[in-house]
Amino acid sequence: MPITSPFHARSTALDVVSGLDLSGRSAIVTGGGAGIGLETARALASAGARVTLAVRNPEQGRASAERLRAETGNAAVDVGVLDLADIPGVRRFAASWGDRPLHLLVNNAGVMACPLARTPQGWESQFATNHLGHFALTTALLPALKAAGNARVVTLSSMGHKLAGLDFDDLHFERREYNKWKAYGQAKSANALMSLGLHERHAADGITSLAVHPGGVDTDLHRHVPDDEKRAMGWVGDDGRISSRFKTPAQGAATSVWAATAPALEGQGGLYLEDCQQGLPAEPGNRTSGHAPHIMDKAVAERLWRVSEVLLASV
Repeated sequence: MPITSPFHARSTALDVVSGLDLSGRSAIVTGGGAGIGLETARALASAGARVTLAVRNPEQGRASAERLRAETGNAAVDVGVLDLADIPGVRRFAASWGDRPLHLLVNNAGVMACPLARTPQGWESQFATNHLGHFALTTALLPALKAAGNARVVTLSSMGHKLAGLDFDDLHFERREYNKWKAYGQAKSANALMSLGLHERHAADGITSLAVHPGGVDTDLHRHVPDDEKRAMGWVGDDGRISSRFKTPAQGAATSVWAATAPALEGQGGLYLEDCQQGLPAEPGNRTSGHAPHIMDKAVAERLWRVSEVLLASV
């Protein structure tokens, strides 16, 4: 039977942690300075966890941390600088964590549908930021996750994974024409497959690895999508109002927080979660719920893991 919860698409992250005590647990939330990441951090901090906001913009991070400390009464909200497209910087961030046990890692940050850009290594930016940066961070933090004894790694995927699987022959759009949505779909597929690969390799180390679709949420993630394209896709009406099917950031963070904290998910890694429930296989043509088969393919997850290791070894 699929794992369910009393929460739903309109539950908030604070609803999920109501009554929970996370004292003594440490958490890192990438992109924790704004949007879904900020609401994820708010909920974890409100339940007593020590939370580090891993952010690219330190000024924004410090302001957000100050707000969270004041609003939650939890003084243990820290800030670390993390640019996922900068692999040496990712490694420095992980090294700065040291040998402290890490109980919760929420791989939340990302970019979406941006114009073609490449890292200094020539990697396509969406794949590099959303997947390779988080892969480098997660693997570098494995000792800290293992030391926690019952750690969870929550990695944000998206229903956008249905837009494209992985093209191992041209991951970085060097030979095919760049398509921003296919690049996003490939990156979100990679996020889910990394989560599955982590489960396959490290469940025995006490790490529960879960992939999350937060739902459609109006955040700065959409900054590269023009208004006319948003209207054409039904994200906004002609009056400029956001579609009622979109969640607030606090609602979007609920599934991440459920994944990070729910007792029912202890040891239940390798799952894809949405609306605070276990996601089910989607019927062909279903673009709004459930998951496509390719993100549950263990052989593809293993291949992606090995390819990612090879790419990062060159940096």
